Amino acid sequence: KVQLVETGVGSVQTGGSLTLSCAVSGYIYTNYTMAWFRHVPRKEREGVAMIDSDGKIMYGDSVQGRFTISLARPIDVITTHLRMNALRPDDTAQYYCALDFSLWESLKAEDYTHWGQGTQVTVSS
Repeated sequence: KVQLVETGVGSVQTGGSLTLSCAVSGYIYTNYTMAWFRHVPRKEREGVAMIDSDGKIMYGDSVQGRFTISLARPIDVITTHLRMNALRPDDTAQYYCALDFSLWESLKAEDYTHWGQGTQVTVSS
């Protein structure tokens, strides 16, 4: 069974930085895409960043230039990190890690099969 576990819950002030991590365990195929999404109540889930096993990367418009996604591949475990700089109050959301065993260049939630439990990020002004 594939499991995604996010770490890095935190609160920062405007302009601060946080790093979220997501560790994947279970059976892992050669090709995969990992992504971060965020959700605020009464709004649609927003794609933040994606990275695939070939190293392709894509960011959402609202985080371009401020967030950096990366991938670490120790044996048997895949971990993705989301480094968030220059945080703003409108970055406050529940952040989710997602995985699909396809090579997507996508920030659409429906393209991802496996999801983490979510972790809260709060940015105060």
